[in-house]
Amino acid sequence: MKIAVAGTGYVGLSVATLLSQHHDVTAVDIIPEKVALINRRVSPVKDSYIEKYFREKPLKLKATLDAAAAYRDSDFVIIAAPTNYDDEKNFFDTSAVETVISLVLENAPDAVIVIKSTVPVGYTEQVRQKFHTKKILFSPEFLRESKALYDNLYPSRIIIGADMQEEGNASAARKLAGLLQEGAVKEDIDTLFMKPTEAEAVKLFANTYLALRVSFFNELDTYAMVRELNTEEIIRGVCMDPRIGNFYNNPSFGYGGYCLPKDTKQLLANFENIPNNLIQAIVDSNRTRKDFIADQIIARNPKTVGVYRLTMKSNSDNFRSSSIQGIMKRIKAKGIPVIVYEPALQEPEFFRSEVVRDLQEFKDRSSVVIANRMSSELEDIKEKVFTRDLFQND
Repeated sequence: MKIAVAGTGYVGLSVATLLSQHHDVTAVDIIPEKVALINRRVSPVKDSYIEKYFREKPLKLKATLDAAAAYRDSDFVIIAAPTNYDDEKNFFDTSAVETVISLVLENAPDAVIVIKSTVPVGYTEQVRQKFHTKKILFSPEFLRESKALYDNLYPSRIIIGADMQEEGNASAARKLAGLLQEGAVKEDIDTLFMKPTEAEAVKLFANTYLALRVSFFNELDTYAMVRELNTEEIIRGVCMDPRIGNFYNNPSFGYGGYCLPKDTKQLLANFENIPNNLIQAIVDSNRTRKDFIADQIIARNPKTVGVYRLTMKSNSDNFRSSSIQGIMKRIKAKGIPVIVYEPALQEPEFFRSEVVRDLQEFKDRSSVVIANRMSSELEDIKEKVFTRDLFQND
């Protein structure tokens, strides 16, 4: 098989790596530095399994800036382009996806297009009609940041959105499922075939449920803090119920990252004119949690607040839409100076806050250090640190 993958973020690069174990894969990006890194077998994203496979596996993978050449003669083109949430339009910005679709149809009209970018419910059917083609499938990804390839090698499930009543679509869907299964280490993977619109809904509802769980334990923590109760003991007791489970329950400054903030907003937008209370509450809860956390920090009357890492999780280099940025903005709005320690940043400032590169200087200058996730680097100034990381996990 000849496969092209549009986009080399966590989704695109992990899928490209998975499939290139057995097939010729060309990864397409618009950033020359990322293309050069991939061709030198250096991962442009922080992911231990991608780094391991780049070092140890004879992958049939190359990267290019020439999208038209990559798509030409491809059997499958997998789209993993970004779909950021547009707060003004109240919808995902899917322009990058449609740019790829246009280019593929122009250069490889026989290729099967697979959308892996997260899109609104009903989007795949819309673009199939817009571009007058049935050769567009949707296959949601269920990946964790910094563990994307691992989650492709050991997937919880594979879902293919296709019209299985249409012979060409059914055949393409089964081939795609076979490719994903072939690259995985896990055997007997649960694989579901459904219409694209149902598959799109699975993605948004799954991520919104995860956001709900984060919000639930954050509100539990808020209650315990206000009532001066032991959050850790309450969570341990609650989670011993096997129906609840002792996982994904560590309090934080709020949910953030690549997916949860935009996916919850998109699902809420899809609920227009449909009765709901819970979906709206999940979005509102995250904002309320950030307000509460910021108020707790401001109440300490700090002279300078130090932000230790902008990332959401430990062992990550991504800080897009991270919750700590929301806390930072609220603190700065009160006129309190903020400095940032973030090794992933090269710039001298981040949103008009000074970036301090020396960790000891950062500690000395901060009267309070806020950390969404605790680190051993902060043990020596534990009395200065404000965090809600009770279990030292993500």
